[in-house]
Amino acid sequence: MDFLNNLLPHLLNGLALGLLFALIALGFTLIVSVMEIINLAHGSLFALGAYVAMVIINPGFTDSGALGSYYMSLPLGLRYVIALVFAPIVIAIVGFGLEIILRRTYGKKKEYGLLLTFGAALVLEEIIRLIWGPAEQFLPTPDAISGAFIAHGMIYSTYRVYAMCFGIFAIIMVWLFLEKTPYGAIIKAGAHDSEMVRALGINLPRLQMLVFGFGAALAGIAGIILTPIWGLRPHVGIDATIPAFLIIVLGGIGSFKGAVTGGILVGLAVGLTGAYASDWSLLSMYLLLIAVLTFRSRGLFGKKTALEA
Repeated sequence: MDFLNNLLPHLLNGLALGLLFALIALGFTLIVSVMEIINLAHGSLFALGAYVAMVIINPGFTDSGALGSYYMSLPLGLRYVIALVFAPIVIAIVGFGLEIILRRTYGKKKEYGLLLTFGAALVLEEIIRLIWGPAEQFLPTPDAISGAFIAHGMIYSTYRVYAMCFGIFAIIMVWLFLEKTPYGAIIKAGAHDSEMVRALGINLPRLQMLVFGFGAALAGIAGIILTPIWGLRPHVGIDATIPAFLIIVLGGIGSFKGAVTGGILVGLAVGLTGAYASDWSLLSMYLLLIAVLTFRSRGLFGKKTALEA
């Protein structure tokens, strides 16, 4: 019983981490599926989302007149909600701009898109350094989701429970959007056969831009929720890109179920090994990937894609 009580907090931590990993990977896999581009700037968009949220929550313009003073007098919880709504919109707009630049690589070798997004990642990271500096920053969170609570004699992090619940909610919302709306049906059709979508009269360039922006917004949301756990620094995007890429390979490229399942498995592996064998924490997700690909070369739920052509 004591072993289970000690294990439960680490399971919850791993599950919270895994659900947020899945949220990052969902945006990544949507872009890969529809556009057949591995977006190496995804992690930088993740980091930028957290920095934009930080500015929205605490812009520091208390001396700029009545409007600034009024905004700063709003409760932290309300400013946090405003950031959670508007920061992903800003990141989606950045994603739109990046997709427009990427259009010059369409129809060419896939290495062109890969290199362009790699360069974009470096540019975004340097912009973050120029604006906010290289030092670690702090993303304020409301008191209601901070601190800890005691249940059954064990101490749990309130924020990690919130992060887990938010991750579940966000994943369900994305699933409902993809499965229950006509726009989601178009996105899934574009992931399956983009030429058929074009033949049906759907504006493919617009679809690609919207998917890229939607994927970027998911990265921004994940950045806001995950950075209070990881910390906020210019290169935090690298910490997000590697697990996201690993998860879509583990779960299967283009699979919603694979992204969610892979994210949870990676989160549990990292969380549990971090608790009992911290030196193996990061290595555990690579060992998990090797174990799965040994038996299923396309991942848990993967199908053949144009990336294999």
